[in-house]
Amino acid sequence: MSTESSTIVGARPALSQRAGLWWGLLGVLAFSFTLPFTRVAVEGLSPLFIGAGRAVIAAMLAAVALAATRQRLPTAAQWGRLALVAGGVVVGFPMLTSYALTTSSAGHGAVVVALLPAATAIMAVLRVKERPAASFWTFAGLGAAAAIGFAALQNGGLGSLGVADLLFFGAVAAAAVGYAEGGLLARELGSWQTVSWTLVLAAPVMIALGGIAIAQEPPSATPVQWLAFAYLAAVSMYLGFFAWYRGLAIGPMAQVSQVQLTQPVMTIAWAALLLGEPLTWSTVAGGLAVIACAGLAVRARLAGVRPRTAARTPRAAAARSH
Repeated sequence: MSTESSTIVGARPALSQRAGLWWGLLGVLAFSFTLPFTRVAVEGLSPLFIGAGRAVIAAMLAAVALAATRQRLPTAAQWGRLALVAGGVVVGFPMLTSYALTTSSAGHGAVVVALLPAATAIMAVLRVKERPAASFWTFAGLGAAAAIGFAALQNGGLGSLGVADLLFFGAVAAAAVGYAEGGLLARELGSWQTVSWTLVLAAPVMIALGGIAIAQEPPSATPVQWLAFAYLAAVSMYLGFFAWYRGLAIGPMAQVSQVQLTQPVMTIAWAALLLGEPLTWSTVAGGLAVIACAGLAVRARLAGVRPRTAARTPRAAAARSH
């Protein structure tokens, strides 16, 4: 009896860690459809309407969930951090990618956005004031160079980055800030509570932007385009973060963040399967190069984290996301 009990108790940390990875993978799977479905939606809806409208719908879902469960209001300091998250994942990434995908393919965008895991790791390093090994910065820099080189060559040669590429790079920076800060906040507020409060906080601005979008160009789209927009609003903007932030909250954050390396691979596959985008050798090679560098950067950071820092990961916070 005692042997069995000790085996079960000893298995709990491993089970908890696997749970964090599985939740993170579920979130990444949900996000992997974002660029292809945005590419579909921008064929019939304006980028401003897509970026603002999806956030407004998600905010309504969030408000209902928060009210139904009677969640406690965040503190003043947490509201400030939620604003940072909102700027990154509610305003920045959706808006910038929506405009970028009016002229770029989803597969092309997936290669550039493959920088996101390394960018998130950099933001986490700066946020918690870690001092990772020099190899971390080397691999992160190589990943950025690979992404820039791919984007430039796709546009006709080095030094010829397009506007869409600059928008994608801006989206990566915005999302990295939101992911890193959101992952930390999820340990305090809970996973779904973090994204819910973020959406509610950003709602007034997004409602105003949505009104401007409708006044400029009344929405008119096909049923398929509306379905793509509905997915962006309900899943990419809200439900996907339930799983993603829950995985980061269970942690360890550095290990769970590595799951994000599978997202560009899945996005490129969906773009080929659903949109019929050509799967060129340059896209495959560029994607693999960026993913490899991002993965090495994340692993270098993980190896450089001191044991006492890694031990601070509070597993009790995961229970708050139930």
